[in-house]
This record gives sequence, C-alpha cells and structure tokens, in this order.
Amino acid sequence: MLPISSSAGVVTPFTDALFTSTTSVCVTGLVVKDTGTYWSTFGHSVILLLIQIGGLGVVTVAASFALIAGRRIGLFQRSAMQEAVAAPKISGIVKLTTFILKVTFTVELIGAVIMAPTFIKDFGWGRGIWMSFFHSISAFCNAGIDLMGQREPFSSMISYVGNPAINIAIMGLIIIGGIGFLTWDDIRSHGIHIRKYCMQSKVILVMTGILIIVPTTCFFFLEFADMPFWDRLLASFFQAVTPRTAGFNTVNLAAMSEPGQMAMVFLMLVGGSPGSTAGGMKTTTFAVLIACAVSIFRKRDSAQFLGRRIAHEVILTASTITLMYVSLCVGGAMIISYYEGLPILTCMYETASAVGTVGLTLGITPELGTLSRWILILLMYIGRIGGLTLIYATLSGKTQMGKFPLEKITVG
Repeated sequence: MLPISSSAGVVTPFTDALFTSTTSVCVTGLVVKDTGTYWSTFGHSVILLLIQIGGLGVVTVAASFALIAGRRIGLFQRSAMQEAVAAPKISGIVKLTTFILKVTFTVELIGAVIMAPTFIKDFGWGRGIWMSFFHSISAFCNAGIDLMGQREPFSSMISYVGNPAINIAIMGLIIIGGIGFLTWDDIRSHGIHIRKYCMQSKVILVMTGILIIVPTTCFFFLEFADMPFWDRLLASFFQAVTPRTAGFNTVNLAAMSEPGQMAMVFLMLVGGSPGSTAGGMKTTTFAVLIACAVSIFRKRDSAQFLGRRIAHEVILTASTITLMYVSLCVGGAMIISYYEGLPILTCMYETASAVGTVGLTLGITPELGTLSRWILILLMYIGRIGGLTLIYATLSGKTQMGKFPLEKITVG
C-alpha cells in the first residue's frame, strides 16, 4: 500500500494491495492493476520476492535460511519439509532441499540468460536484464505475472507470439517448475534410465506429456487459423503449456472459441504435479481418476497404473480433491456471474484460474466488484495451500474407531 510501491507515488487501496499480494505469494497471476505500469521498481521487487517465496514454498524458504545460518534442523522441521515437497520419506530431506534450491536458482538464471538478448534489444541493458530475471522467476514459479503492460496494459506476451527464444524459454521454465521436485531428484539419480524412476515420477512425466501434446494438437487445428504456420504452432504449444499453471499468454484469449476456452478451464483445474511450483488438483490426481475408471470398465478389483496397484485411500483422496476443485470453481463462478451479470463460462474461466493458481483471464478481473475480488482472493488462497490442508486444519476431529453396517447403493 505504500506510495513508494506505485509508479505514481500514491497509496494503493487495501483490497487492491491484498489482491496483488495474494496473487503473488500464491503464484497465481490474476491482477487488478497492470503490473508493468502501475507498480514502481520497488513494488516489482516486492512482487518478485513474494513470487519466489510462494513458488518454493514458505517451509522450503524458511528451511533454506536455517541452512544458510548453519542451524540444526530438528525432526519437526524435517517433517514439515517432507510435507512441503511431497517427499515419500524423511531421510535425506535436508540434502533434497539443498538440491531443490540449487536447481531452482540455476534454472532461473539459465532462463534469464536465454531471454536477455531479446529484452535487452527491446528495452535497453538495465531494463532488459531486470525483465529477463523477473519473467524467468515468474515463469519457473508458475506465477504468470509480467511487466509487458508498458507496451499495452494487461497484454502479457502477445507481442512475442512468434519469438522462439521467449516462447521456448518460458515454456521450458513452466514445465520444469511444474513437474515436481521429486521428479528432478529421480532424473538426477537415474538419468535417462526411466525404468528406475519411482511410479509417481513416471506418472507425472506421462501425464505431463499427454496434457501438452493433446491440447497442442487440438489448438493447432481448431484455433489461431489466421496465423502463419510457425506462429500458429508456437501459439498452440504455448497455450497448452501455460494453463498448467503459469498464466502467461501469447494470444488474445477472449478471441478463442468457447470449446477452446473450456479446454483451458479443464487444464487449469488439473494444474501441475505434486511438490512443484504449480497449483491445481495435480496431474497425479487426474491419472488416478483415469486408472480408477479403466479398472471399473475392465471389471478389475483395483486401479492400476504402469504395473502397480493404487491404494484405495489414494482413490478416495483423488475423488475428494476433484469434487472440491470443481465445486469451488463452479460455485464461485455462479456467485460472480449472478453478482456481476456476466456469462457463466467467462466467470468459470476466472474462478478456475484462481483456484488452480494459474492467472489466465478473459479480461474481466480488473473490472470486478469488491465481493467478486474477495471470492477470487479466497479461491487463490485455498488453491495454493491445498483444499485438503484447509479441511484437515479446520474440521479434523476424533478418529472413528468402529464401522457402520454395510449397505449397497446403486450408482450410474
């Protein structure tokens, strides 16, 4: 809210400042003020710091300070670190956290170096280098917040739709940040020997590939028909990657067809992978649901994936998470649609973007009223900390010791 944070030197209203802080630390990307023009360099620095903390996770950042200070990491802290990065075991968690920090800063530096020549050419040395680092960190942390508004407010990366360096760098950063820290560790430990990877890493890589290739193909043949071949291919690829869950865009999303927009809503809800910088209900959740459906179609007694059975409690958790995300998305959209008088699909696009911590928008966020903004703030917060975490924290009670009598119910 401080005057030093805005380019005009004025006090920012509390709701606008809260919305910006939430979208930054929750690495969402929805904004009510154009980031590039409204905020000053100091404001940009605050936003970037929040993005980095939100991307790595508060627990990981706190642990990194303890490691730098040479403090001993106790069992309680190690357990919290294990939960933060979705590690399967507590042993070696400090070494894994150190590896995560090294990879994070190395990848962000490489991304900035790749984008620097283009940005330096367009904005000069000082501004170009700053924009390279800002967008590299924002992309790796799957935030999607950009500084391109000085060309045209809320324009994101539209002016670079045909630029290979910017497109490839940002897509690469989004994918690397979104596949999860444990997948990095598997790649480090086993290299190209994929058979040695744990099942979770295999599932993540398979689902990530499917959720990129299939939407890219659909977008290429059904959208962006007025573009040259290579621009159309880059645009299709970029719009398939960015909903999971970065929030950059290189085309006018409002000009896409309704089926295309609905496909992006689905991708935003799925999101990235566990233990990553991305949000959403996660690729593994979607994979478990598919495996469960296949097992029912084939009349198997258990869900299977890559030659392994999936535990029953994992299926229950995946079903709960899916119901929660869909309910939050649709419920929030219905309220906003009624309150603002907007089409339900447009509102679903914004709520899916918020609860999936994506940041893509059809352009209505800056025009929303106070109630709708508070709904998006709540959805961003729930989406980042995880719905189950919130439920466990608020509704956990005594464990049920017995079981009720069993009775069948017909479904489907």
